[in-house]
Amino acid sequence: MASAARLEAAVPVGADPVRHARALARVHEAALAGEPIGAIVRPLISESWHRVLDQGVDPDRGGDAVPLAREEVERRRRTSHLTELLPVLRDGLLKVADDAAHIMVVVDRDSRVLWREGSTSVKLGADRLGFVEGASWAECAVGTNAIGTAAVVRRPVQVYSAEHFVRTHHAWTCAAAPVRDPRDGTLLGVVDVSGPARTVHASTLALVEAVCRLAESQLRSAHHDDLARLRAVAAPVLARIEGKALVTDAHGWVAAASGLAPVDRVLLPQSVDERSTWLPAFGECHLEPLPGGWLIRPTEAETATPSRVVLDLRGPRHWRLTVSGTSGTWEHQLSPRHAELLLLLAAAPEGRTAAELAGQLFGHADRTVTVRAEMSRLRRHLGAVLDHRPYRFADWVQVQCRTPDSTADLLPFSTAPGVAVLRGRVDGGWVR
Repeated sequence: MASAARLEAAVPVGADPVRHARALARVHEAALAGEPIGAIVRPLISESWHRVLDQGVDPDRGGDAVPLAREEVERRRRTSHLTELLPVLRDGLLKVADDAAHIMVVVDRDSRVLWREGSTSVKLGADRLGFVEGASWAECAVGTNAIGTAAVVRRPVQVYSAEHFVRTHHAWTCAAAPVRDPRDGTLLGVVDVSGPARTVHASTLALVEAVCRLAESQLRSAHHDDLARLRAVAAPVLARIEGKALVTDAHGWVAAASGLAPVDRVLLPQSVDERSTWLPAFGECHLEPLPGGWLIRPTEAETATPSRVVLDLRGPRHWRLTVSGTSGTWEHQLSPRHAELLLLLAAAPEGRTAAELAGQLFGHADRTVTVRAEMSRLRRHLGAVLDHRPYRFADWVQVQCRTPDSTADLLPFSTAPGVAVLRGRVDGGWVR
């Protein structure tokens, strides 16, 4: 759960909401006229305004995104893990939203509205904005808003009145929090509570965040149950195999192992060749499908060490690592934390100590325990690609880092001091 310090209320403590809204409106108009954004605007919001200005979003009517057809909305509902979370979301938020003249909105990973429930009068107002099921509420479609901005920065966001980029949204307040898949850390969607600006309250954001974390806890419990069932399948399979082997689920979480040091997870590539797949942690492996996962058997054959790494950070929400060599190519989607760490290491060929990485990630050199734990996970996953003492990419590996055209879009979720410094230095990426 996010710390209290990160749950930043939109209206400063003790401020009059109406006066604050008027001041925001004046700054908003000045910013659209090309003047510097005033200090009254929170950094979270000013950074979002810069992004949507670069994207050319119309401040009067937003983008031209057409709502999805009803059939596509239904398909996305069926295939989304968010469906199974609806009961806990409704229990935690719907009555509160309805009583406070708000609506609860659930969007998928693309910020498309899948469900919209709550106050009838507020839904009618939302209809006039195009805030309907199937609509895109991403920043690139409707500018700064709690849903789209939370999807970009990957943390809870409250947006009030003229903090919204599009003028027609200034009569609204909204609080949203992301929901992540505990199996791989990817974004499943965002949950939002929206209503008239006069109803703004700091506690709304904390409530939405708490309910989203409860929903993630439910997914985590379901994942543990799935692993337990896979473990029952794995036991007789491993008993018949001589040598090293392990059984993982589709996301690489280990259910059982034989002849190998215990690990929690193996990073699997996006596509698997059942005959032979190179895994950074084990080298060449044979993979066989099992119900709910994979049987992985490392071969004894000598495999060449990887020679090239591509760290692709161009996307606003998805980041990919590609490792290649004479034994093949391997790709994997990165979590936000691992994307930050690998970027910092790619920018420092000479390496970084745990204390230096702690300072660059958290602004405090004493957070070395957290850094060592994360780097230990990365090194177990990536094998010979990473070295330590100090932490760095191996000397024989060529590293290419691909970054967005706009430096402001480099890992926009990150508040790490080291990433903030790099945003001012990189332009299109580099190779070393």
